[in-house]
Amino acid sequence: MTTGIVAFGAYVPRLRLSRQAIHDANAWYAPNLKGKAKGARSIANWDEDPITMAVAAARDSLPISDALPVLSGLMLASNTLPFADRLNAGVMAAALNLDEAVEALDVTGTRRAALSAVGQAVSRNKAEGGRILVAAADLRQTRAASASEMDFGDGAAAVIIGDENILAEHLASAAVTVDFVDHFRAAGEDVDYVWEERWIRDEGVTKIAPRAIKAALEKAGLAAGDVDHFIFPTLFKGIEAQIAKQTGIRPETIIDNLASQVGDTGVGHGLLLLAGVLAGARPGAVILMLEFGNGAEAAIFRTTDLITQFRPRRGLAGWLARLKEERNYTRFLAYRGRLELEKGMRGEQDKKTALTTLYRHRKAIMGLVAGKCRETGSVHYPPSRFSYDPQHAALDTQDPYPLADRRARILSWSAENLSYYPAPPHHYGQLDFDGGGRILMEFTDVGPGDIETGMEMEAVFRVKDRDPVRGFTRYFWKAVPIFDRAADAANTGAA
Repeated sequence: MTTGIVAFGAYVPRLRLSRQAIHDANAWYAPNLKGKAKGARSIANWDEDPITMAVAAARDSLPISDALPVLSGLMLASNTLPFADRLNAGVMAAALNLDEAVEALDVTGTRRAALSAVGQAVSRNKAEGGRILVAAADLRQTRAASASEMDFGDGAAAVIIGDENILAEHLASAAVTVDFVDHFRAAGEDVDYVWEERWIRDEGVTKIAPRAIKAALEKAGLAAGDVDHFIFPTLFKGIEAQIAKQTGIRPETIIDNLASQVGDTGVGHGLLLLAGVLAGARPGAVILMLEFGNGAEAAIFRTTDLITQFRPRRGLAGWLARLKEERNYTRFLAYRGRLELEKGMRGEQDKKTALTTLYRHRKAIMGLVAGKCRETGSVHYPPSRFSYDPQHAALDTQDPYPLADRRARILSWSAENLSYYPAPPHHYGQLDFDGGGRILMEFTDVGPGDIETGMEMEAVFRVKDRDPVRGFTRYFWKAVPIFDRAADAANTGAA
């Protein structure tokens, strides 16, 4: 049975922090970072984490429809999951409003977790059929004035594995497992410890990675010269060319790592680059993807004639164009929880979450599902047993009505600085959704002057707030403007 990628998506946060701004803030301490002060890195907003970014990438791969996506499995790959003992993929499944029969799994513990999850999804599809969503995202902490702070970025990607309407056939995978420690993060720590680069290059990557490539090519019955696109996410400049030369892969097939625009996004970076390649690939193209971490893993795909017929909702190119330059280094530190700001008395409140209420209303809260009355057609949020209209009242007539994929317009709005908010001013307002439904929602990814009455908005799944006492993260939906890419580029001075 033929198995492969049947859909793909990506996500890159809107904010891009200038590396020059990082250098300027830390030059007094680490002038040696000047050589890295070029381009920008993506940074997640304060209300984003690996789950919300993975949801955004998954939604990018799914069609806009009221019908629930038919998925039999969901795998979330990340090394920075917000919960150590809660199924993070289960939170994601709730946000995507998936059927509760879906099997969800967290995959973690290695840089190649995303590619390993893809391999598991392929094996499961061949054994049992069904479509499996694989999403990957990281939000890594770094120390101030470190090379990692310059090199890293935030982002996510997703692919759906299936056996019908295949865009890229999975030809082979091969893994080499070696306990070679290039970096590690102990339990209870939040920053990686990284070993010396020369050792990693000479004794790790160049000796281990070629073994995985050669094994995958042999399984696929291909020669290195057959590869049309070579994806190898790495922080070491030029090592992709070295591996290509060692294995016989043509140098012109090497895919740019997006270091100057995004940075390295961790576990999901390989799939992020893959999403970009698939968006512009011709039919019959052979793609080899390599990941290094506790050994190495390689996977080979070949695009089909259907590759030209699929487009994600926005795609990697769309997310890259939807940017806002950020030069305030302290904002980045605050969003990462590395800089404690004065919250004032209004910020002193207990944020304990009633888990009973969250469970009972999980569809409305996590999936943004309203109720639509069968008798009047009116839409109610939150849904309830009772439907009320001026001329008609009814009981138990509401059917589930998802709102997350429906656009909305601002009826009224406010921006205020009176209460504590991590990214002041606090924007929120009344939204009227296409087809019915009115909700008071927070706005995110916006600043002064970005909002006006009547503006078209879309819903995004974000962090509502965090409980600092119990460590629980609450999620809900917020609204962002449907930014025009050309206008965005003009507003930020980026072409």
